[in-house]
Amino acid sequence: MTSLAEFCAHGGRVAAAARAFGGGEWIDLSTGIAPWAYPVDTLYPDLTKLPEPDELAALEMAAAQAFGVADPARVVAVPGTDLALRLLAVVLAAKRPAVVRPGYAGHAAAWGGGRSVVALADPGDADLLVLASPANPDGRVTPPARLRALAERMTVVVDEAYADPAPGLCGEASDRLIVLRSFGKFYGLPGVRLGFVIAGARVAGALRHLLGDWPVSMPAIAIGIAAYRDAAWRGEQVERIETVGSLLDLALSRCERIGAAPLFRLIGTPDAHALFRHLCNHAILTRPFADDRRRLRIGLPPDGAALARLTHALAEYFR
Repeated sequence: MTSLAEFCAHGGRVAAAARAFGGGEWIDLSTGIAPWAYPVDTLYPDLTKLPEPDELAALEMAAAQAFGVADPARVVAVPGTDLALRLLAVVLAAKRPAVVRPGYAGHAAAWGGGRSVVALADPGDADLLVLASPANPDGRVTPPARLRALAERMTVVVDEAYADPAPGLCGEASDRLIVLRSFGKFYGLPGVRLGFVIAGARVAGALRHLLGDWPVSMPAIAIGIAAYRDAAWRGEQVERIETVGSLLDLALSRCERIGAAPLFRLIGTPDAHALFRHLCNHAILTRPFADDRRRLRIGLPPDGAALARLTHALAEYFR
């Protein structure tokens, strides 16, 4: 029987799924990334030159306005928030880090020496706490007041990768309450490798020093500026996500719903690994978990045909 270890580690392993379960036209519902991408066909950045400082500043200004941050100097563009986590671990140099679990595997990877905590009620003597809000994989949102209170006792790193387009805590970020934002998930362009760290002057300055003069590429700058300035498209994306999310809920009506975020649902079933394999046999890739075989995360189908195929496969499994 095919090992699921690779699929439990990360989403987006379509090529591996095809090798393990056979070919066909695969539907990737494993990543929690919007299946409708911001249109970039008309954006042609000049790849013969390095990004200019004013171009990078324009990107961070556009992002700051979208996030509700008054001072764009506190918004640092990074080549993906996964790398930003690892850089923050260096900059913050916490002696007693704690990582909220369950959660994104990259948090634990960045703070490999940190202990895991299963709830915010007891962070112990930690001097740094890392968590996602909305959380991955169950979508739970930690009350902002709770995070502000924790930031009075320790440094808090809040990963808001799934918070777009809401402002979240970005406007309140400081060197004690650091916020991360991902571009690729809401805008459906993870390959652009663009994210942001919103912090106070000290942490922002230290990050800029580590990243150097050219932290992100010209395509990332051009695409990010256009997307963050495009309020009309952002509103249309919200409507798409809400509409298809409701349809996905209907398709999953026979499953136990454990949690949700706008871009994914977390369901429960006695043997989620068996359901994962069944869906793979229909060329539908979802996200299983090694630490809990009862859970399966499912992203938004891109269109009616994909939704119909998922609905049929689920009905076949649960009949």
